[in-house]
Amino acid sequence: GYTVPFAICKQVLRNATREAGTDEDTITRVVVMHAEKDLKGISGAFQKRTSVTLEQVIAKETSGDYRSFLMALLGS
Repeated sequence: GYTVPFAICKQVLRNATREAGTDEDTITRVVVMHAEKDLKGISGAFQKRTSVTLEQVIAKETSGDYRSFLMALLGS
């Protein structure tokens, strides 16, 4: 199973990207806070739950420098 932080982050990211309009502040907060140590686990949990990668969702839901920034933090 997932550790509690992964499960919480996965759900927060899912909610931030599936409602009408993307919640960029929430996405930024989760990605930046977890970029160094556990973002790969969060990304894996997200993909398991949604059947798409976090990178795919971010590429679809964001643009420009913001997209480039997030993708760099994700290692893409």
